[in-house]
Amino acid sequence: MDKVKPGWAIGKQQKLRTVEGDDSTQEARGNKKKTSGGTKWKEYIALSSVPLVLVLGNSMLVPILPEMERKLDISGFQASLVITLFSLAAGIVIPIAGFLSDRFSRKAIILPSLALYGIAGISAGIGAVMHSYWLLIASRALQGVGAAGTSPIAMALVGDMYKGGDESEALGLIEASNGAGKVLSPILGSLLALIVWYAPLFGFPLFCAASFAAMLLMIKEPPNDKEKQTVKQYVSDGVKIFREKGRWLISAFVCGSLGLFILFGILFRLSDLLEKAPYNIDGVPKGGILAIPLLGLVATAYLTGRKIKNNGTLMRVLMLVGLGLMSGALTAAAFLNGNIYALIGFTTLSSIGTGLLLPCLNTLITASVDRSHRGMVTSLYSSLRFFGVAFGPPLFGWMADRSDRLLFGVVAGLSLMGLIIILLLIHPPKKVGG
Repeated sequence: MDKVKPGWAIGKQQKLRTVEGDDSTQEARGNKKKTSGGTKWKEYIALSSVPLVLVLGNSMLVPILPEMERKLDISGFQASLVITLFSLAAGIVIPIAGFLSDRFSRKAIILPSLALYGIAGISAGIGAVMHSYWLLIASRALQGVGAAGTSPIAMALVGDMYKGGDESEALGLIEASNGAGKVLSPILGSLLALIVWYAPLFGFPLFCAASFAAMLLMIKEPPNDKEKQTVKQYVSDGVKIFREKGRWLISAFVCGSLGLFILFGILFRLSDLLEKAPYNIDGVPKGGILAIPLLGLVATAYLTGRKIKNNGTLMRVLMLVGLGLMSGALTAAAFLNGNIYALIGFTTLSSIGTGLLLPCLNTLITASVDRSHRGMVTSLYSSLRFFGVAFGPPLFGWMADRSDRLLFGVVAGLSLMGLIIILLLIHPPKKVGG
């Protein structure tokens, strides 16, 4: 074995069929067929629609939560469950969806998941019209189950379909689409709510239908020629993967989850400050301001995906630079003393750092295993990311009640911790993937 860190070993002497071996050779051979530029971008658009739909289905509802409390006569806690139950259901089911996508096919999971996501959205809208809180909540939990089979499986599908520069470019677009959804969600939610407060619940299924059609018509999934494993063998092989690669793989999971935890925590705090005196900015104008740091994330994620290709050395450098930028910007934000303009600037710098980090992690993770376990690995990664987003706002709210210096000091420390993890534990080879 060469001097590359253990777990990145995909050398000639490694014959484990479950890690890379013959499967990676088959995959690489299967991906040699080039598609035209127009076809490739149609595929990119279809794949990017899936994470966009995932984000819209949750974040579009945030602007209508206060009105929901009044119209349904529920508490703030009950209203928050509309978001929390969705996130918890998705986080729990995501690993199951990953396993099923490995055993059957990616589209066999993504398409029914999109259908369930949209149909449950209609049911949630009916619950709102009927003033039935319990129908609304049950439908949101069902939407979370549907959401579990969307973006994480699309990430695995990218790994199946592309290699090298195309893979990193597609993953960068998926991360950019995720960020773009967060830019658009509060604005779209606020605009639709001008019609009637529950309009976002009925509007969202239209986005699901569009993504369903794009995936059905534009994506041709590579065939899975490998013989199906028994569940026992699948689990045994999964254990082998984490025995070989667990040290860096789990480190990558943690860093990706930290990146999103920090991003949405500071955006939550910025959103809260904008609503308070002396700014009193809400609705669409607030969404426009929050779009500034998110646009920094979107542009950086896309450019990073295009640039890194399968260059492991560059990925490591960009991850360290990204976390260093996040740590520095957030440390500076701890000493702002309420200057909202400077806070927007430092939040944008931190978001740019996140845009450098996430596409690199996505590419390393999807390229680390063969097709038969890629869904499991990307789903575990996505599940951790999901929980990072779900629990970020309440924890940040608790810290903000004590002091902004505490809040930004903690997230700066977490960014520095991520930097140290990558420095010590993640050493990708010069060329990543098959």
